[in-house]
Amino acid sequence: MMRSGAGILLDGLLEQGVTTLFGYPGAAVLPVYDELYDSEIRHVLVRHEQAAAHAADGYARASGKTGVCLATSGPGACNLVTGIATAYMDSVPMVALTGQVPTTSLGNDAFQEADITGITAPVTKQNYLVKRTQDLAGIVREAFFISRTGRCGPVLIDLPRDVLEARIEHDGRHPEPAARKGYHPSFRGHRMQIEKAVAALAAAERPVIYAGAGSWPRGPPRRSSHSRRPCSSRSRRP
Repeated sequence: MMRSGAGILLDGLLEQGVTTLFGYPGAAVLPVYDELYDSEIRHVLVRHEQAAAHAADGYARASGKTGVCLATSGPGACNLVTGIATAYMDSVPMVALTGQVPTTSLGNDAFQEADITGITAPVTKQNYLVKRTQDLAGIVREAFFISRTGRCGPVLIDLPRDVLEARIEHDGRHPEPAARKGYHPSFRGHRMQIEKAVAALAAAERPVIYAGAGSWPRGPPRRSSHSRRPCSSRSRRP
């Protein structure tokens, strides 16, 4: 079956259990909005891209699912950065989708081109610049896997317009995420650090525990395939 890149993207979101998408339209992501007309995914129109990122962050905290936001290229993508950084600092699972100029225009100072993968590198667990429509389905699944496992956090997928518009044969199957070298998420606490924490609590007269959502033993109810494991927390110094 012939499917556009935008359609493959939305199929991948549905496969990951996504029901709500926060976004603001723009020229580079219009192919996605065209496909949204016939999609089961509910789109929440915000009045500014920054609100989309913060809404996805809040949605993830409240639901225990991965928040998803969408913005166009250039200034639209850059407006997501504060919300992405917030999710990164607070270990919140989020996937940010950004439009980009066509692959033939990359690196040529095209209208509304911004190196969003470079800009967000310090505040994402991983980011992708998709250059082939054939790679899109696998990248979507891998992005959710990375965002949701280990210490949770945001992942960004940058989507050139020609990648979204291209139509390819697609059978609807989504490959399992490839094992990434160097990515070995931990699901167990560090024994020595736990012992230090127990000793500190035992010695304290009026202890106060300041704990994030990663300390929940199981987290909020999770119904989707992309939220099978709770996020692990990382201790921070006061």
